[in-house]
Amino acid sequence: MDYIQAKEYALSQPESWLDHPFGKGAEVFKIKEKMFGLLITAKDHRRFNLKCDPEEAIILREIFSSVIPGYHMNKNHWNTVVLDGTVPAGELKRMIDNSYTLVIRTLKKTDRLRLSAIYGERKTEGLSFHPSD
Repeated sequence: MDYIQAKEYALSQPESWLDHPFGKGAEVFKIKEKMFGLLITAKDHRRFNLKCDPEEAIILREIFSSVIPGYHMNKNHWNTVVLDGTVPAGELKRMIDNSYTLVIRTLKKTDRLRLSAIYGERKTEGLSFHPSD
């Protein structure tokens, strides 16, 4: 999955939107006012910071060499995915979904219920991690 595909997929999450609080080269994906992703463009590469369950974060770093502790983020709760094509598209989509869902869990109950009523419970239910998926 390349930069454009990752950006489009993150924006396909229900009610997600793009912000640029850090200026050019850093695109922040939000639900409500909470960040679930940060897409960074550097000179020779692009990185996607995604929120992650701490135990899963470690496992993903062990599986994929292009998944590293969150760059300029809390290293326990964020991973950085270097978009070099080595992480399969389906896995990157799952990471984006999980990041979005983790942030949904922190929203006010009324916001969670509204999202669930409009879009279904798929994005508001619990997460599961299955390395074989």
